[in-house]
Amino acid sequence: MRSLRLERQIDGQLWARTGDREVRVKVHRCFPWSEPGRFVSLRDAEDEEVALVRDAGELDASSRAALEDALAEAGFVLEVTRIHAVEEEVEIRYWRVETRQGPRSFQTRRDDWPREVSAAGFLIRDVSGDLYYVRDTGALDRESREWLWAYVE
Repeated sequence: MRSLRLERQIDGQLWARTGDREVRVKVHRCFPWSEPGRFVSLRDAEDEEVALVRDAGELDASSRAALEDALAEAGFVLEVTRIHAVEEEVEIRYWRVETRQGPRSFQTRRDDWPREVSAAGFLIRDVSGDLYYVRDTGALDRESREWLWAYVE
């Protein structure tokens, strides 16, 4: 990825330089969710892909730092380690969970279901677009697994 350079410019936006082309880009994570630094699509204002970063480790240090900052701002992927409760209302589910980043509460639409993304992993998207990742259902306690299985399609 030597021809790709990423940097934050004075406007605070992420810019990509490939050859003699320089364009403001936004980041979109691709699968697998279990490897957030891999397969990142860089897209321009028309949502056209400018570049695909297969592995952030292939970038030079300053480009890698700029990409990591942009990914952190683009949305969170919080790893769920325990599910305390899920309460349902008319259109919304309220989740209370523990994550590696600390306790969290979030809401999902009632018709949004946890999505399987690996043999034992699930992804839950809340109403604001943040992502909650259950890496390994086998590592959850029994009560957490029961809460999760109740909402898996």
